[in-house]
Amino acid sequence: MPSAHTKDDADLTSATPAVSPEEKTTETKSSKKGNAPQTMEELLASTDYTFVVPQKGAAVTGVITDKQKKMLMVDIGAKTEGIVADKEYEAAAEYIDELEVGQDIEAIVISAENNQGQVLLSLKRAAQDARWDYFTEAYENGTVLEAKGVDVNKGGLIVVVNGTRGFVPSSQFSKDLVGSFQTLKGKKLDVKAIEVDREKNRLIFSERHVSEAQEIAQKEEALEQVEIGTNYEGVVSGVMHFGLFITVEVPIKGSDTVGHVEGLVHISEISWEKVTHPKEYHKVGDRVEVKVLGVDEKTGKLNLSIKQLGDDPWKGVEDRYQVGTTVTGTVSRVEQFGVFVNVEAGIDGLIHSSKLEPNHGLKKGDEITVNVESVDSEQRRMSLSLVLTEMPMEYR
Repeated sequence: MPSAHTKDDADLTSATPAVSPEEKTTETKSSKKGNAPQTMEELLASTDYTFVVPQKGAAVTGVITDKQKKMLMVDIGAKTEGIVADKEYEAAAEYIDELEVGQDIEAIVISAENNQGQVLLSLKRAAQDARWDYFTEAYENGTVLEAKGVDVNKGGLIVVVNGTRGFVPSSQFSKDLVGSFQTLKGKKLDVKAIEVDREKNRLIFSERHVSEAQEIAQKEEALEQVEIGTNYEGVVSGVMHFGLFITVEVPIKGSDTVGHVEGLVHISEISWEKVTHPKEYHKVGDRVEVKVLGVDEKTGKLNLSIKQLGDDPWKGVEDRYQVGTTVTGTVSRVEQFGVFVNVEAGIDGLIHSSKLEPNHGLKKGDEITVNVESVDSEQRRMSLSLVLTEMPMEYR
């Protein structure tokens, strides 16, 4: 029977080379190999994954993958994991104690690669950030913190709180400790943060805000109810050369309690007369009436006056002591340039030395008669001349 293939078919068949099964397998493998990534770069290019190339000093974010006794492993997306070890671990040990595997953290690259090809990281800044956040939150919430006294200086006690050094000024100890806070070195005490300033690296604590919390709260309530220009009663708590410290009693509205607020009567506000020293007028324990002139917002203390409970004696002085008036007064001061004469409480006039004999013999306490020569209430000045009670020798 004749063949079904035509010539053309025969030519086509002869033109196509035969391929063995082995050759087909090799060809398939070669084809697949050519499409697959051959290097790490090709592998990364075929995915969405991108390696981080750490630079020294750069801030990086990572995930904690392992936490060992002296080492922390962190996946920062680099070709190798980052580690926190040795001194860097010790510097942030307290912060690391609170960390857990799987937690996100921020770190600083201190070396892009060590001998083992690992990236060395530091958590110092993160630890500092966490500490400041801790103290800021404690300050805002009024949290009681445990401190340990480490050193004493003239101003107060240096303490360590949560691994950070701070300061308790002597003014921030309770009445029971203010004179003996030096004994707290090496001991624990409860404090509250009263100033947290990261920029100035200032951490100020108070012991009395814990031990005298109720008293301070009462003071703050009383301070809110103090009215400027109002008179209050108080007790002298201190006498200094510059003024009187007064514990002012402020009635708390809506209750039977009385709040206590500290204030100062400056020496210039004790009397309309010239005051040499406040101790000439009051002593510790004296009950006094005072007028509130203002409130120091920074210290929470009151600015007080005693003299302004009464009118200014210089008011209307021109009417009471007209020029040419003769008045009897008492020598209050003797100076090189003249003699001061007190004609009434708060009013001192001056007899200038040019109007006195060189050896006038006047002394403090002498009662003398004077003439009013001029009065200036705005400048608070009165010029006097001595009235002669005896005729000069040359006229006898």
